[in-house]
Amino acid sequence: MARRPARTLGWHVVGATAALVASACGGLVPIDTGTTGGGSSSFDFGLPAGVPKPRIPADNPMTRAKVELGRHLFYDARLSLNETQACASCHLQDRAFTDGLATSVGSTGDHTPRGSMSLVNVAYLTTLTWANPALVALEDQALVPMFGEHPVELGLAGQEETLLERLGADPTYATLFQAAFPATDEPLSLASVVRALASFERALLSFSSPYDRYAYGGEPDALDERAKRGRDLFFSDSLECFHCHGGFNFSDSTAHEGTAIVETMFHNTGLYNLNGSGAYPAANTGLYEHTGVPSDMGRFRAPTLRNIALTAPYMHDGSIATLDAVLDHYAAGGRTLASGPNAGVGSASPLKSEFVNGFTLTQDDRADLLAFLESLTDPTLATRADLSNPWAAAP
Repeated sequence: MARRPARTLGWHVVGATAALVASACGGLVPIDTGTTGGGSSSFDFGLPAGVPKPRIPADNPMTRAKVELGRHLFYDARLSLNETQACASCHLQDRAFTDGLATSVGSTGDHTPRGSMSLVNVAYLTTLTWANPALVALEDQALVPMFGEHPVELGLAGQEETLLERLGADPTYATLFQAAFPATDEPLSLASVVRALASFERALLSFSSPYDRYAYGGEPDALDERAKRGRDLFFSDSLECFHCHGGFNFSDSTAHEGTAIVETMFHNTGLYNLNGSGAYPAANTGLYEHTGVPSDMGRFRAPTLRNIALTAPYMHDGSIATLDAVLDHYAAGGRTLASGPNAGVGSASPLKSEFVNGFTLTQDDRADLLAFLESLTDPTLATRADLSNPWAAAP
């Protein structure tokens, strides 16, 4: 595939600095994650042949004990100040670690401006939110829902000691922290909490979909003929889907062990076009919110399409309810909203990606393309015990 022109690449992040991350997290950065340099790991990710290993920070190598500690923390409501929510409240296993809401709701009722992104295969992503180019390490990103105040998610701002006291009072954690950080003088610390959470999130890998069995597992019949025709449509120049949702992770913001140049792409898909200027609703302007560059208006990271059948509603603000309606949006070359405060013709946006040009699908084509998209969903993901709530059987 030819390299796209620079003007369509969106906003690039190559080696984002710790200073940017510190600013995004209010200066609270307990560790230097070192993700830009990559790093190898002997941890067995259980990957099929042909799928590369994720990059692992040099100062947070993967271990099974650390992943298990992170799993307990991920599902523990003691990580919210009022003990009503855990990380898993917005990242449900049976929804591919999203929450099924247009915009997520924090522990105090605050709504986030955007929807909860899937954490499946998050270890491969080069940036971790819809539009913030500074958050490139899972260890740093974990601080935002824990300690962020606008909006409040877990509500722990200024309550670090409260969190550590809660965890320290549970004998289960005494064992888990010691096993995960045996060489640390104080195994229980905020740095250990975010390292363990990040390790569990890096273990949320999904490569058991019908497509994976077809592409990597040597099972030519894992895809039926409809899905195979849909695959050909997906990777065709007439539809252009693969430009933003390509590669083994079906996202163009992907890196792995051995990646030489780390790039992050953000795109305007013509979802809105207020006043004909390409503007998006003021509370949700995408990359522009962070850069102030006019051409960055409405640019968001393309999420992975893996497990897409489980992650409705779609788009950054959950404003498209079904996959069929998503196809309508792209077939039209951008969405038209005929009335209301966000009225506009998205296909006419001057800021829209050149890859969102519209296309024509027959009913058979549409059925084939949907069959292919559904083949990207891993049927084992929702029930995998190693990714499930370890507290579920507790009193």
